[in-house]
Amino acid sequence: MPTVPPRLSNPSNFRDLAEAVRSVPLQPGKLWRSDHLGALDAHDAEQIRALGVRRVLDFRGVHERTSAACRVEGVQVHSLAIEPTIVQVLHALTAAGHRLTEADVVQHMQDTYRGFVRRSADRFAQFFGLLLEADVPTVFHCTAGKDRTGFAAALVLHVLGAGPDEVMRDYLLTNERLQPPAVAWRGLEPHVARVLWGVQPAFLQAAFEAIEADYGGTDAFLAQALGVREAERARLRQLYLAPV
Repeated sequence: MPTVPPRLSNPSNFRDLAEAVRSVPLQPGKLWRSDHLGALDAHDAEQIRALGVRRVLDFRGVHERTSAACRVEGVQVHSLAIEPTIVQVLHALTAAGHRLTEADVVQHMQDTYRGFVRRSADRFAQFFGLLLEADVPTVFHCTAGKDRTGFAAALVLHVLGAGPDEVMRDYLLTNERLQPPAVAWRGLEPHVARVLWGVQPAFLQAAFEAIEADYGGTDAFLAQALGVREAERARLRQLYLAPV
């Protein structure tokens, strides 16, 4: 049975999606979530390949992707680009003389998550379309593996039958795994960078509140915006749940 490779120096937020789930029998070694794969050394890249990973679904924007291309050889990489906006927004506010508070950053992070629902549904529809093609061991990731990746993971876990507590448990594991940068992040003040480099329940909840407001529920969002209806859900369960 595949396990998380030992002593990966990068990516620090790499983990099996099955790790935090007990209520439904996710097949281990099928779906891995991660921060980006562009800073791997040869040893770490080979550790990931040894897990059987052959498909990578990359939510990073164009510059993120071209500046740190995937370093795992022999995998098929699919770009599902969602351009990041949060850092640019915060820099613009700072340049305009606004003294950012942690509450400001939380509010803008919540806006980012609402944007996943209202502006990037097509990318998550593509994501599910690829998952439906085959159950080849897959890594899905963005840059830090926490926001775009975190929302994608929450949707997958919901489809596969995990409850809200387990969805949130998986989401918050980022705070234990992701290693913050050693230097000040992109010129932002430490209290701002601290919020940006972690996850909070309020971030993910903002996405689901937008889903509730716009669609009336997660299942309706999946069906109407992402094309994941009952037949697709049954197929995903067949592909990614272990027989019981």
